[in-house]
Amino acid sequence: MEVVLGIILPVFGTLGLGYAAARLGLFDDAANRGLSVFVFNFALPLMLFRAIAQTDLPEALPWGYLLSYFIGAFSVFGLSMLAGRLLFGRQLAEQGVLGLGASFSNTAMLGIPLVVTAYGPSAALPLFVLIAVHSLVMLPPTTALIETARGGGQSPARVLLGLARSIAATPIIWGLSAGLALATLGVALPGPVDAVAKSLGSAAAPCALFALGASLTRYKPGGNLREPLMLVLLKTIVHPALVWLLATRVFEVPDLWVIVAVTLAALPTGVTPYLFAQRYQVCLASSASAVFLSTMLSALTLSALLLVLRS
Repeated sequence: MEVVLGIILPVFGTLGLGYAAARLGLFDDAANRGLSVFVFNFALPLMLFRAIAQTDLPEALPWGYLLSYFIGAFSVFGLSMLAGRLLFGRQLAEQGVLGLGASFSNTAMLGIPLVVTAYGPSAALPLFVLIAVHSLVMLPPTTALIETARGGGQSPARVLLGLARSIAATPIIWGLSAGLALATLGVALPGPVDAVAKSLGSAAAPCALFALGASLTRYKPGGNLREPLMLVLLKTIVHPALVWLLATRVFEVPDLWVIVAVTLAALPTGVTPYLFAQRYQVCLASSASAVFLSTMLSALTLSALLLVLRS
């Protein structure tokens, strides 16, 4: 229990400090934007670059790891769509946004610092594998579904190409790819490069958590909470349970990869579903509430999960 508290309290304490600073007016939107740019463009890419560059790569990619995670993700996506239709009378485009809210994890701002803090550098490789394909797997089907429902006319190929270009331009992907290249070639980082990457990378976790906490002030719960609470249940409980069952009972994934997959599945909803809700002007209140509530409640759910996984 003390070990888990030693992981959870610093993570959510830093997040809570960011939230309090923003609520009290001590850290405004402009400051948060600047910190977020530093985190996404420099600190996180360099942290992942260094971690991957120093990792021993497996001989073969555990495909069961990816299948376990994404079968679980699309299962809760479908369950959320079904619940949205039967329980809340949502139309197809709205169901798509709800599905993403129940399945899209906050892998960058919370997942990276939590996994690295909880499991150490050895978890960097499974973390990298999933982050590299997370958006590319989850977002094209969602976009195609919503565009089809709304008659937007974008072809799946065009959607996929646009997302691939966007993801390829992300500094986090650059850092992951560069680290993977060095690890594959067996090239050690030069001393000065390693020192710079270590220095800036060490700021990634606290800065990401502080920025995430500050950003939560934008996502205030509103309206009927039954729907967002349904999303929170699917995201933080059902999704990791399905991933655990698939990874341990169907695909026989290595232990460390199971732990990382389940932890990533248990993460709260990322901000991307809310951005989709804004773009298409559907389910705004539910999406905002799901981001806020799932992040706040994950302090409890992730604590319980870490107790189980580390036992």
